[in-house]
Amino acid sequence: MEKINKRRSALKKLGIGLAGIFGLSSLKSAENPKKKIVGDIVKNQQHPLFSGAVKHGNTLYIAGKGAHFDGDIKAHTDHVLKEIQKELEKNGSSMEKVLKVNVYLADLADYKAMNEVYRGRFGANPPVRTTVATYGGVPGNSLVEIDCIAALD
Repeated sequence: MEKINKRRSALKKLGIGLAGIFGLSSLKSAENPKKKIVGDIVKNQQHPLFSGAVKHGNTLYIAGKGAHFDGDIKAHTDHVLKEIQKELEKNGSSMEKVLKVNVYLADLADYKAMNEVYRGRFGANPPVRTTVATYGGVPGNSLVEIDCIAALD
């Protein structure tokens, strides 16, 4: 058994060394990823459903933000983008560092008006984006919900 453990240890060290040579993140950190919850968690439940934001390595994941007030799609989109921006900046990122955005519309007919507010908010090089209309609406009666992934470099 000791011989097997020594062999595993040697192979593991070799793998870590090769990962470094090829510019890959170390295998050791891949085995034990560091996830840090940096946003609010709904604590009034026995088992919270999600975190508002999570940092993992040099990446920030922002949970979906909605607008829960009366208003049109432009007001809701503006509000949600401002909330996203606040969360990004609070955690050391910015709108310009956003890599991926998901937009969920309650009604696909709002696509053009949402785009009018969205355009230019992420700088000259906007992130990749997916936009879908949800079946049954967005939770909380928001006309739009947006989540994103951003770099922290």
